[in-house]
Amino acid sequence: MKARSERDSMGEVSIPEGCLYGAQTARAVVNFPISGRGIGREMIRAIGIIKYAAAAVNSELSLLRPDVGEAIRQAALEVAGGSLDDHFPVDIFQTGSGTSSNMNANEVIANRANLLMGARVGARSPVHPNDHVNLGQSSNDVFPSALHVAASALAKERLLPALARLEAELDRLATELDGIVKTGRTHLQDATPIRLGQEFSGYSAQVRTATVHAREALARVQELALGGTAVGTGVNTHPSFGARMASSLSSLTGCTFREAGNHFQAQASMDGAVQVSGALKALSVGLYKIANDIRWMGSGPRLGLGELRIPPVQPGSSIMPGKVNPVIAESLMMVCVQVVGYDAAISLAGASGNFELNTMMPLIAHNLLEQMRLLANSIDAFTTKLLAGLKADAEAIGRDFEKSLALAAALVPYIGYDAAASLADESAQTGKTIREIAAGKSVLPADTLATALDPERLTGREPRL
Repeated sequence: MKARSERDSMGEVSIPEGCLYGAQTARAVVNFPISGRGIGREMIRAIGIIKYAAAAVNSELSLLRPDVGEAIRQAALEVAGGSLDDHFPVDIFQTGSGTSSNMNANEVIANRANLLMGARVGARSPVHPNDHVNLGQSSNDVFPSALHVAASALAKERLLPALARLEAELDRLATELDGIVKTGRTHLQDATPIRLGQEFSGYSAQVRTATVHAREALARVQELALGGTAVGTGVNTHPSFGARMASSLSSLTGCTFREAGNHFQAQASMDGAVQVSGALKALSVGLYKIANDIRWMGSGPRLGLGELRIPPVQPGSSIMPGKVNPVIAESLMMVCVQVVGYDAAISLAGASGNFELNTMMPLIAHNLLEQMRLLANSIDAFTTKLLAGLKADAEAIGRDFEKSLALAAALVPYIGYDAAASLADESAQTGKTIREIAAGKSVLPADTLATALDPERLTGREPRL
């Protein structure tokens, strides 16, 4: 394979012909043959947007020649747009500050800009990767800012809309199924009646609350470290660079960014990302419960609970013909477990580093963005492939309702706890329903018994006694 030679502060490096990256990226490729996974589209896009904004701001401040600034902006747009992704080979598991990926972007943009200006790849003139593309910046403020930009954009474009669609579908089911009264369950045992719509309204409220908490956490990652450079003091950058960058990035992304109130905190910690991950973990715990409940209610179809009819999407067994499994629910549940695992890694990584810098930023970026991608994809699949076609088996629910021993609780206000418990015990031993035994013993007048055991009243539609 043909190669060209480039020099950096440590000496000469061989770089494959046709690659737009330079010496520092080439060293990182050799040093980190770890996972084979790069930092990902969202982070490359975010870094490209940051480099575009930096060139624009530095041009406005007369710190870049107009032609150099324009070439950098054009090259940075190509990076942000994805056409140069093949030139970003650095592994996730690299230097903890993300310096290798920041320099990867600086070198690619500088070389592409030089080509646009008629120079050759590797010339480092008229556009230099450090002096021009990285002007006013440090990896230590660029990488955490790129993570915040990427997370904010991914939440805005994918995750929050997916949650809104999920909540709307659960609300629809809560309304549609509200006329069906079923046996409630606590400890997997029969409990007092509940309307199926009430059950689904609880699921919708879980999603709504989790979305509010996620939005609150996401506000933390709209603070940007840009302007702090190496350790937060802002050395080698214009005093207004951070504020101008936040304003420019807000316009470019449609998200509302602001300069960090304290640059030392913004670079020494990744608390905002940890908080977002925690909110996603809480969301996942709720989604796991919802998916698992629906899976249980759809169990059977003959010998399980059989209350819900889950849409069949694929054969469920290689040996049992006709078997259909709740695979969409199981897929979401696996994602939820994975998100919890990623959160554990992010929590440990958030405690990493010493003094002025967190040193596990690429890991945090990968895990946080992967959490969002997985959740957005699995939530949409759950909404469209399961909830949209979910049906209740009203006949089965009604048939089982009368068998519940928990109906004895409805008689406690009339005959007392002990007498009601005696009815429940007799029902368990004889197989007769509470209604049948109570009527046979004439424990209440017929009209009072009918009122006491009325499903609508027991689920709150009518005033309680």
